Amino acid sequence: MSKIDRKLDQAARAAWMYYVAGKTQHEIADVLGVSRQAAQRLVALASENGLVRVNIVHPVADCTALSQLLAQRFHLSVCLVVPSCGMDSASLNRMIAVAGAEVMMQFIDQEQPRVIAVGSGRALRATINELPQIDRPQHSCVSLIGAIASDGSCTRYDVPLWMAEKTQGKYFILPAPLFADNPTDKELWCNHRIYRMVTDKAAQADVTFIGIGQMNYLCPLHTDGFITTEEVNRLTDAGVVAEIVGHFIGEDGQRVPSAMDDRLTSVTITARPEKPVIAFAGGEEKFRAIQAVLNGGWINGLVTDEDTAIRLLATQDA
Repeated sequence: MSKIDRKLDQAARAAWMYYVAGKTQHEIADVLGVSRQAAQRLVALASENGLVRVNIVHPVADCTALSQLLAQRFHLSVCLVVPSCGMDSASLNRMIAVAGAEVMMQFIDQEQPRVIAVGSGRALRATINELPQIDRPQHSCVSLIGAIASDGSCTRYDVPLWMAEKTQGKYFILPAPLFADNPTDKELWCNHRIYRMVTDKAAQADVTFIGIGQMNYLCPLHTDGFITTEEVNRLTDAGVVAEIVGHFIGEDGQRVPSAMDDRLTSVTITARPEKPVIAFAGGEEKFRAIQAVLNGGWINGLVTDEDTAIRLLATQDA
């Protein structure tokens, strides 16, 4: 057993004692023969490495009611709202990820082979990270978006690969940069035989999981080098508030035409999808983006937080 494996094994022992047996960190320290600080670190290590899965079986009544109202208002077939009042941003995002993983499992934990289309974004990766390892090699994970930036680097958030690693299924990468250098290059990328095979497979997806990006200098497209500061300025000046797999959405929910469309290589998305298209997003910084995507009917499933749900419903009623 390697040093890392021994550490994780000890962390798992600490997690069992803390979460299941109800032992204090002092009691864990005595049993394991370590300091209380070391016991605390072991419990934290278990959580950080996905050794602990939280499943709260009693729903929060207010959140359940908000879920139902959101589903009715925005024609959602899947909707889950997590508590958020008084929560900091990091805790809120973790709760959305944990709840989102439960929603994902409803679609993934199937024996019948499924094609799972996957978008991009930190929230989506965090959600997939909360999934347990599940042996479903019969499933296929298909990327909706190229992970190559203009300088040739690949994003650290290659989300479909994470999904494939969790399920042990096949991974079909979209072999193109998100934005080609020019329209001619786009044609070359998009007419490649493998590109057409992958996009055809994405069109057959049984379920699609996506993130919702806001449009500002802190958005992943900008921080990961896919678009420049000047392009962010042009997009915001044009009224763009949201982005889904490289497609730009205005406040009214409609696509905003951009010169970048002629270079975009990601899979085309359509409003009012017939199959499940589920997004995972919440928090103050993404409110306008979530609202725009819902207004346009680009998704029919959403996992979000309580404050966002309340604001969405209040704004819709105004």
